Amino acid sequence: MPRIGIIVGSIAEASINRTVANVLPSLVTDSDVEFVFIEIKDLPLYNYELDGAWPEAATEFKNQVESVDGIIIVTPEYSRSLPGALKNALDWAARPWGQNSFTGKPTAIMGASISAVGTAAAQQHLRAILGHFNAPTMGQPETFFHFAADSFGADGSLQDEAQQAVLSNFVNAAVEHVNQFASVNA
Repeated sequence: MPRIGIIVGSIAEASINRTVANVLPSLVTDSDVEFVFIEIKDLPLYNYELDGAWPEAATEFKNQVESVDGIIIVTPEYSRSLPGALKNALDWAARPWGQNSFTGKPTAIMGASISAVGTAAAQQHLRAILGHFNAPTMGQPETFFHFAADSFGADGSLQDEAQQAVLSNFVNAAVEHVNQFASVNA
């Protein structure tokens, strides 16, 4: 059973990207997948002076990334790039030098915005970082999810069938991406 970590690029509890990420596990057609949410909100700012005595939150974050077979990152776009909190988490994952937790880790990315392509720049910047990390990153489907609050029920479930199809296509492709790399590395 593959374990897939989900990282939300925003630390806000009310983030629309968190709302979307919470729906993803319910849209998977393969019931033999376990999803684990990996939080970034408790990470302190990365500081190389802490490399000799890592904060517990950073150690836990690295351990969580390393414990899963693949990663899905659902991120907003801030100032035409990825959020600082997500970049900070990636910096922790890449340290200490030579021990990058994303190396070889199949990863899929998407983002939600109130505009149709509101996370395109963030995703492009994230792809560049993941390429440097040597993380096999899913190329298709690129998913720029157009968030509409009235498409979600009071319980957080996605009610709109067309939007369900977009997210289902993404998350099932992400599971297949992780499975392909798991079989290669078996």
